[in-house]
Amino acid sequence: MAHPVLALGTALATASGCVWYLPALSEVRAGADRPDSRRSTAAACLSAWSTAGCVALLLLLTEAWHWPAAAASAGAAVTAGALVRAAVQHRREARETARDWAGLDLEPHRAPALRPLLAALLVAVLAAAAATAVLLAAGPGKGSWAVVTLPTALLGLFLTAVTVRACATRRRRRAGGGGPAPATAPCAR
Repeated sequence: MAHPVLALGTALATASGCVWYLPALSEVRAGADRPDSRRSTAAACLSAWSTAGCVALLLLLTEAWHWPAAAASAGAAVTAGALVRAAVQHRREARETARDWAGLDLEPHRAPALRPLLAALLVAVLAAAAATAVLLAAGPGKGSWAVVTLPTALLGLFLTAVTVRACATRRRRRAGGGGPAPATAPCAR
């Protein structure tokens, strides 16, 4: 393939890669606002796309293949090094985050005992609502008040059970030293 054709294709691919290298540029420019691993990954992205641009330029300027190949090899090595550095930094940041969360000394999360009951109650509410919609679509008749009352009562029961469970959890956390419940909670009294 002729150098100008390959250079044009590489230049067009590089120009269309702006969806990757422009956000990467903003990541790098953000500085300390971003974690080190994200900035290193963004630097790897920038080095890869700038390598493609340099290769396109070298394809236009030279007739030999060794200069564009050398530039591509050097750019690939720099990109790979930046990606390895980003992976090491990400692993270190993940360890630090896990250590920080472990230092909070929170009690382990336990599955609520009422979860199956609440799920069954929710299914009953949804089934009753579907039955109500079908019966009301069929036309009003005797006993339509019961069709409307049943889903409403089930929904009220479901919301009451959820509120009682949330209040009990807040009280348990408050008694265990988990801090005060929010003032907007219905059971904060």
